[in-house]
Amino acid sequence: MRSDIHPEYHKISAVCGCGNEVEIGSVNSEMVVEICSACHPFFTGKQKLIDTAGRIEKFKKRYAKHFEEKK
Repeated sequence: MRSDIHPEYHKISAVCGCGNEVEIGSVNSEMVVEICSACHPFFTGKQKLIDTAGRIEKFKKRYAKHFEEKK
């Protein structure tokens, strides 16, 4: 095997958007995630709506006429 070809492996703290911190091993120096097991709906059992860049409003605006015709 060749020596000195593998990256450095660090113990880092991955930070979630909810504030939860998890200690993991990685070749990255830092890691920030949007959602983790502490706030993900599958693990918590609570419905949480994550709207990235107003996609829900964009969808409702695009299909507003379609929904009005059905009423």
